[in-house]
Amino acid sequence: MGPDPAVAAVRLAVRRVLAGLPQGGVVLAACSGGADSLALAGALAFEAPRAGRSAGGITIDHGLQDGSDQRADAVVRTMVDLGLDPAGSIAVTVDGAGGPENAARDARYAALDGAAHQMGATAVLLGHTQDDQAETVLLGLARGSGARSLSGMPASFRRSEGVRYLRPLLELDRVTTRRACKAMGLDPWDDPHNIDPAYARVRVRHEALPALEKALGPGVAQALARTARMLRDDADALDEMASRAYSDLETSEDGCNVAVRLDGLEGLPRAVRTRVLRMAAVKAGSPPGTLAAVHIDAVDRLVTAWHGQRHVDLPGGLRAFRRSGKLLFGPV
Repeated sequence: MGPDPAVAAVRLAVRRVLAGLPQGGVVLAACSGGADSLALAGALAFEAPRAGRSAGGITIDHGLQDGSDQRADAVVRTMVDLGLDPAGSIAVTVDGAGGPENAARDARYAALDGAAHQMGATAVLLGHTQDDQAETVLLGLARGSGARSLSGMPASFRRSEGVRYLRPLLELDRVTTRRACKAMGLDPWDDPHNIDPAYARVRVRHEALPALEKALGPGVAQALARTARMLRDDADALDEMASRAYSDLETSEDGCNVAVRLDGLEGLPRAVRTRVLRMAAVKAGSPPGTLAAVHIDAVDRLVTAWHGQRHVDLPGGLRAFRRSGKLLFGPV
């Protein structure tokens, strides 16, 4: 008799990503102790030796709750019992701009980057599921975001040279990961932050998605995740077009950080042109996290609806303005 179907599904997802990695180096599971990442860790511990790979695990202690260090130690013991080696925890300080969720995310990824380099890891596996993807898409819709944001979380991405992050479980739901944990004899930890309505994602999870399921019928999360996959393909293609256009149009101007020729901008499709403008603004020094659609729309009017307006102020102490057939980005 084979494994429980949920265990088989999680193992298959991990097996597929391992098969796509180059040989050599450790593969790490980022494990919080919750059902999703714990099922991931269990599957990695099973599949890695069969693929001839070394596998370890890392948990991050955000220090946001009493006893978090003890919880982290318990997660490490569980990873060791599963056979993950090396396995350890890293304590981080959560502070910074963008709210507690963003600050915790930034601290977590910085710690994972450091651990991956220290352990010689070539990949870090993350336990995000189809439900997480659906929540991300809904949050993007509520903010009025564009295709890149609505395309959700990528299955694979890089943050630093040599370290690849992978999300093997994006096609699986939380019911599957929780069932897999039970079948593997693993006891997941339920983070109280995951039921705290102070967080927008929690409200989406426990209020918005159930309401949509009630109104529209089952399958909403799967449909949102499917939409994200299709939009990601579109966004990738548009970004590639915009990158080529930017390379063709970039020029120089004394006293400015970035200059782009106007003669080729106006004729571009809006979806490509606004991406070029965002690339230019970011390269000039405007912080991506605070550079919003309203800023790019205003810069776009300098290109397509210019009536002598002087400049557009941008985050980061920059401004965009026209001069001598160029769109310029420079300090205020």
